[in-house]
Amino acid sequence: LEPGIPAGKNSPVPQKKFHVLVGVTGSVAALKLPLLIVELLKIPGLDVKVVTTERAKHFYNAQEIPVALYGDEDEWQLWKGRSDPVLHIELRRWADLMVVAPLDANTLAKVANGICDNLLTCVIRAWDLSKPLLFCPAMNTAMWEHPITARQVEQLKGFGYTEIPCVVKKLVCGDEGQ
Repeated sequence: LEPGIPAGKNSPVPQKKFHVLVGVTGSVAALKLPLLIVELLKIPGLDVKVVTTERAKHFYNAQEIPVALYGDEDEWQLWKGRSDPVLHIELRRWADLMVVAPLDANTLAKVANGICDNLLTCVIRAWDLSKPLLFCPAMNTAMWEHPITARQVEQLKGFGYTEIPCVVKKLVCGDEGQ
């Protein structure tokens, strides 16, 4: 609506966009980030931003990501002094939902143990637990089957996060499994 113009019966009422923050980590499944973003953008009313780890950048081309993409270096460019915004807090406030896809074994371990040494893990550590956080574990089957993985997944579920389970398929390394 234009400022100062009253809404008529046929005027569209602006809808609030639903903000989805996608976290991407260093699993080979990060190859699918461009596809995930394209599919999310097909959903009317969604606004999407991406937070990436440095290791995830190995698996996709940033030029193929048509939304705002934030990495560790952005955290420190924004903040210069006491009253400046803190990026991981700003992203947490902006988002209505967060999905970490893929969640690699390294970041799973960090989050389960409260480590927040990069932009993504800081956003997760500061996450508003009244909002949904979905995580999609993705790692080699041998890593998935290690006993610590189940404990770490349960830890995240204990925080109130929702697991999107692994699927069985042929992996990039040639193995077949979860």
